[in-house]
Amino acid sequence: MITPTYIKELQLLGDHRLIAGVDEVGRGPLAGPVISAVVILDPDRVGRYRSKTKWWLGVRDSKTVPEKKREELVEFIRENCLDFAIGSATNQEIDELNIHHASLLSMKRAVENLKISPDIVLVDGRFEIPFDVAVKTTITQTPIIGGDAHVLSIAAASILAKVFRDDLMRKYDQDFPQYGFADHKGYNTTFHRQALSSLGPCEIHRMTFPALRSIISQRI
Repeated sequence: MITPTYIKELQLLGDHRLIAGVDEVGRGPLAGPVISAVVILDPDRVGRYRSKTKWWLGVRDSKTVPEKKREELVEFIRENCLDFAIGSATNQEIDELNIHHASLLSMKRAVENLKISPDIVLVDGRFEIPFDVAVKTTITQTPIIGGDAHVLSIAAASILAKVFRDDLMRKYDQDFPQYGFADHKGYNTTFHRQALSSLGPCEIHRMTFPALRSIISQRI
């Protein structure tokens, strides 16, 4: 299994004082928002190499970390960073903008929600965040394909985003219990499809997603 390291950040520390990693979760579900998180790790609390005594031992791409472990790691990440923040884009914004642009919007909002402005943002993926012109002149960006698997700051952000979104979907489950959001978090599972076939969509569903539209069309 690939394990993220802090090497990329250490290479940049000579030229950049505050290095942030940003990642999003929730591109694929049929319901709910897309959530991004951004983390500025404290260089004094992170090192080049992993060891069993270091707090970041279990930090990886959130998709590869069990749910209980993710929730434990959130506390370690918060305790060992200089700043972190969350940003989101609603299912309505996903429908209006498409999931690609809504994901970038959620990243933009996460960075804007930081109390400390970073010098450089390491972005998971191949695209830069569409900051306003004033921000673009003060924050450097480096997109990194597969960054959540290789770069510690991005992996930490992915865990914060995943835990935040899962908690949010559990709250939505209380409002719409018949859809099973607490279990599948809005993803395209058999139970979710059956609920949609029976009940139709609710107000947090992404109406432009082809898989959802296909299910809805079969009800008519």
